[in-house]
Order: sequence, then structure tokens, then C-alpha cells
Amino acid sequence: MADLQILLTVTDTIATITLNRPDKLNAISLAMLDQLEAAIATLENDRDMRVVVIASASDRAFCVGADIKEWEGVIVDEPLAMWRSWDRPGHRVFDRLARLHLPTIAAVNGFAFGGGLELALAADLRIAAENAEFALPETRIGTQPGWTGTQRLPALIGVARAKQMIFTGARIKAEVAERWGLVNEVVAHDALPARVAEIANRIAANAPLAVQFSKTIIDAGAGQGVAIALEGLAAALGATTQDGKEGPASFRAKRAPKFVGK
Repeated sequence: MADLQILLTVTDTIATITLNRPDKLNAISLAMLDQLEAAIATLENDRDMRVVVIASASDRAFCVGADIKEWEGVIVDEPLAMWRSWDRPGHRVFDRLARLHLPTIAAVNGFAFGGGLELALAADLRIAAENAEFALPETRIGTQPGWTGTQRLPALIGVARAKQMIFTGARIKAEVAERWGLVNEVVAHDALPARVAEIANRIAANAPLAVQFSKTIIDAGAGQGVAIALEGLAAALGATTQDGKEGPASFRAKRAPKFVGK
């Protein structure tokens, strides 16, 4: 059995995805990507959950990005394997997280670098400990952000500041990240779990469908997931109408439908 690099736990209606590779500062391996996608798939089909928290088993880091040693071995064998084995799966998993119908909160402590920052960007909210540091350092090792950082970061903090972070590869501290709008708020390191739990519980206490619809509408207004928002909401509305019920009923009865425009 593969090591559990992703843990999925549930407390009442709040699910927690824990990055569980603390000895590697949660460097993302292909196995971790696979396990993260499996956790997301489980949550997609769970009607009882209301909030998802993404946390770290490491006290030093949220996630330091892709496991360089692992992907370096891939590209030595075949350069295009980087695209096939890393870029495409990473995009698929992070996009799936971003499109999850449930609200998500990244609890960021310590380092959030490269793919680790991109993972946090895929969440709806980011609450940071005061010791958190953020960077997209890929240009310093001869590459560029590959898991949506070039798209989600500018949308969040503006093009100029995103370019500054990506071009320089420099780290920014938690207070700067808060001022730039990269994180929602900064709290003391020891207070991070409690503050995230407080926010998660306040969200979970609200009407779940209203929260989920709100997420869908906000994201669509920002140009994300527009097709699924429009088609999904239209389908839900249509299913409540007489015509929406008549169509399947007539199909089952093998008769011509009688639509009334209601």
C-alpha cells in the first residue's frame, strides 16, 4: 500500500485534507497528486460535507511545491514527460479542487512555495500564520509556474505584483501577502487551527446550498467555471418546472410530452 501522503478526515460537516509528507516539507509527488485527486473525488460525492480545510502535517511548511528530485528524473528520460506527467495532472487536480462545489479554506503555515502556493491559490480562502512565506521561485531554477500560478495569482493580486513575484522569485512575508490580497487574514502561528475552525464552523452553520450557489456565481462572475455555472443552475431551475418533470415522465411512459411552458 502506498504511503498516505494525503489524509482525509471528517469532523461533523467539515472535511480536512492534510498534506502528510512532513519530512519533505510536503513536497508534492505524483503519488500525492493522485491521493489528493482521490480525496477531492470523495468530497464531490459527499452530500453531508459543508466546508473543506486544506492543512499541513508539517509545522514548518504548508507545501514547498513539486518534488524537484522526482520531476527531474522524469524530464531526464523524456523532456515532454514533464508536460504529460506533471503539468497536465497538476492542472487537472488543482482545477478540480477550485471547481469543488464546497467552500475551501487553506490553512497556510510556514513555506508556501511554487506548487504549494498554487495549491493554496486553488482554495477559496487563505488564512495564514504570521510565520508564513509565499513565493513562486520557478524562474530561479530555469522554469516557470506550471500549476496555474501565472493565471490565478494575477487575478488575485493584480498583474504587476504577480509579475514581480514570478520574475524575481522572491519570497514575501505574511503581512505583505495580506496587504496585497493574497491571503484573507494573518493570525498568530498557534492560533491558526482555531481561527480556521472558527471560520469553517461559521460557514458550515449557514444554508449549504446557498453557500455553494454563491461560490458558483462568484466564480462565474470572475470568469471561472462559467459553463458549469450557467448550465448547472439552469438545469436545477428547469428540474423544478412542470415541463422539466413532464419530459422524463413522458419518456418513461413512452408517450408524446405535453409541455405547458411552466
